[in-house]
Amino acid sequence: MKPISIDTFRQYRFLSEATLSADGRRCVFTVSRSNDEGTGYTHDLYCYDFSSCRCRQLTSSGDVRGFLFEDDTHILFPADRDQQAKKAAAEGKTLTSYYRLSLEGGEARKAFSLPYRVTSLKKLDDQWVLALISKDLNEISVENLQGQELKKALKQREEEKDYEVLDELPYWFNGRGFINKIRTWAVLFNVQTRQSRFLSPSLMDVRQCEISPDGTRIAFAGPLYDSMNNQTSVLMVTEVASGQTTTLIEDGQWSIGNLGWMNGNLVISATDQKTWGSSENQKLYTVDVASGAMTLLCGEDLSLGSSVGSDARLYGGRSWKVVNDELWLLLTWDNHSELTVIDAQGHRRSLHGGEGSVDFFDSAGGRTVLAGMRQMKLQELYELQDGQMKQLTFFNEAVLQDRYVAQPQKLSFINSDGVRIDGWVLKPIHYNETGSYPAVLDIHGGPKAAYGEVFMHEMQYWASQGYFVFFCNPRGSDGRGNEFMDLRGKYGTVDYADLMEFTDRVLEAYPAIDPARVAVTGGSYGGFMTNWIIGHTDRFVCAASQRSISNWFSKSLTTDIGYYHNMCQMDSTPWSDPEKMWSFSPLKYADKAVTPTLFIHSDQDYRCWMAEALQMFQALKLHGVATRICLFHGENHELSRSGKPIHRIRRLKEITRWFDRYTGNQSDLQLEQE
Repeated sequence: MKPISIDTFRQYRFLSEATLSADGRRCVFTVSRSNDEGTGYTHDLYCYDFSSCRCRQLTSSGDVRGFLFEDDTHILFPADRDQQAKKAAAEGKTLTSYYRLSLEGGEARKAFSLPYRVTSLKKLDDQWVLALISKDLNEISVENLQGQELKKALKQREEEKDYEVLDELPYWFNGRGFINKIRTWAVLFNVQTRQSRFLSPSLMDVRQCEISPDGTRIAFAGPLYDSMNNQTSVLMVTEVASGQTTTLIEDGQWSIGNLGWMNGNLVISATDQKTWGSSENQKLYTVDVASGAMTLLCGEDLSLGSSVGSDARLYGGRSWKVVNDELWLLLTWDNHSELTVIDAQGHRRSLHGGEGSVDFFDSAGGRTVLAGMRQMKLQELYELQDGQMKQLTFFNEAVLQDRYVAQPQKLSFINSDGVRIDGWVLKPIHYNETGSYPAVLDIHGGPKAAYGEVFMHEMQYWASQGYFVFFCNPRGSDGRGNEFMDLRGKYGTVDYADLMEFTDRVLEAYPAIDPARVAVTGGSYGGFMTNWIIGHTDRFVCAASQRSISNWFSKSLTTDIGYYHNMCQMDSTPWSDPEKMWSFSPLKYADKAVTPTLFIHSDQDYRCWMAEALQMFQALKLHGVATRICLFHGENHELSRSGKPIHRIRRLKEITRWFDRYTGNQSDLQLEQE
């Protein structure tokens, strides 16, 4: 049985965007993989034909994503392949070209271009498309300029690159960079006449946009702000024929997460965040398009979407759709995610069962497909039939064949407060119960996320290097309702207790683990908890703190979600209760730390800015603790999941070598160094 290698993930295939044709005969989806150099990922389209039960590759250029069906036999996708686009770019103008590809065969041909930076596209009819476009309100316009005027404007643009002028919150966002005065607009565009109709206000940032089934109305929602995004949404509806726009929900009360048309009205997920704060689970409402009246459709405490974490995914797809006037959506339950239906009366029914994750789905023409990670496999495409999943694709079968995939051993317990905590243990390769092994406690991010029985490359790699790996869902995790999730004003208390008690239970259940050779790691919230742990116990032989949080003052006042989410989670601000906020900061306890600690961070991580790692690293240095930091240039908060493959390998090397050094484990990396 071969081990999982540090770079085995470069052979994985990552699925996304699975979409059925309206007649349900074909499913088109994106398959991504590491490029040969390891500097990025390639993306190509595939089609599964249900008539022939065959899957074939549609594109091979390695740069195709963001497609849509034009009709049952043609798709449209954006690409930069013609001289017109290159000429526009040279003149500082924006142009997004779409190409048409027949699913019956043949080459892709240019269909039309939009003079905007298009982020998504929907078809309204044979002439009009609905586009979401990215617009920089501060950018110097070069439209309709030529000659010297164009050169002057381009020169001004170039000069402005030397400055960042900020007058909004948030002013940057992880994965996007600086976003000050950047908005997403909803635009109707006529592909024949090239006429544009702008639907949304200029200061609105459209997050959701849906066309009614009869094509007569368009609903869109998102924040509308000039100085500070207060995380609430405006909901508007435009009559296509008249162009009249009506505001159904005013700004200032509801945060809207999803949007759809059902029974002639709207169905949304929304929360006022008044009971459980910024992490509150959204409820389901219908909105009358005539009056704007909201009616509760389903008041259950549901965790919408799939929160089951893995580092073996790259992108996503649909998690919400109205099908035959019923709402289909993904929900996280306990430690798995599943596809669920809510009918017009608010009654819920699950369409399948089982552990693992459903990552995205689509349903059309009486057929339902979904992509998921089941039975400790990597992502594949499945068809849902009578509650059972029929596997359609086998992209990742070969890469795991004859390799050691550790099966999670579930370890649940009732903690000292009478609350059930679920966890799992992975046994090391060539496990012998009479042996003695090092181990790693791996803590998930969020904290509103969940571990489950899905494939995690880093965990499987460590198991293949001779480590036990154990992980759990402490209080604060997703999938078990608001009360279990709520950690406001409790970070580092009940969650810390759950993790330590879980560690005790694992060591008791698996005596082959050497308690003097146990390491701890985690990212984001898991990095916060790693920092917290080293300041409160010396039971771990070493630690690896990734994209972490050390100081809630700097976290709240520098990061993209800090000003609203983190202050809410601390149940305090730097002014209302600075002592409380400082008491939740791991940096306060750095002088108590003795555990050798590695820090992994990225210099474009705007979710947990690099100052968090640098502060903690310097504090440990000042107090004589063995420490090291590896800072990745050009990466963001998603380094471990979608960073450059060569950087993901270096990250795992840094962590594993750190573990090997202090646990005495003889991994392949240590032998390689020697």
